[in-house]
Amino acid sequence: MTFTQLAWPIFEQVIRDYHVNDNVDQPISNPYEAGTIEATLYLKNWIDTVQWHFEDIIRDPEIDPAAALVLKRRIDKSNQDRTDLVEMIDSYFLEKYGHVEKQADATINTESPAWAIDRYSILALKIYHMREQVERPDASAEHVAKCQQKLDVLLTQKEDLGSAIDQLLADIEAGRKYMKVYKQMKMYNDVETNPILYAKK
Repeated sequence: MTFTQLAWPIFEQVIRDYHVNDNVDQPISNPYEAGTIEATLYLKNWIDTVQWHFEDIIRDPEIDPAAALVLKRRIDKSNQDRTDLVEMIDSYFLEKYGHVEKQADATINTESPAWAIDRYSILALKIYHMREQVERPDASAEHVAKCQQKLDVLLTQKEDLGSAIDQLLADIEAGRKYMKVYKQMKMYNDVETNPILYAKK
């Protein structure tokens, strides 16, 4: 089983689980053993799924400004949690392939495996919600046809991205590629580097 063959059903499971209640405040119920990569993937997509719906809510043109500010803070926190999870997944790969001796002509990839998996997780959400539009009983034939075309592209992208991720991991395992992980140095969350925050200290 390839890594994406492991990850994709977990992402689909998360999205189904979330939509049972479809509530951004519902607690997560992770069915996988703590500390496993499966549990980490479940949590990763759960964060992405909740944030997807945060982004829907905040675009309500009639949202109360005070509520919008509270929601913006939640989105900021969600983005940080998402970044932390990506780094955790990369740490898993660093440990897994830490013994591999890289070949003399090994090259580095434009992004780490976990950032590609981040895009794969978001893609699962795009596919779910685009399929939802295709199946909308109240939608016009034109809307359905347009969304079907987009869904077809997303499904092709799923195959292409999944293949690329698995190829990258195979190359790392064989020493043809190697990983470097640069921690996300987000300055606006840090009281020491955000001038608005450190001016208030």
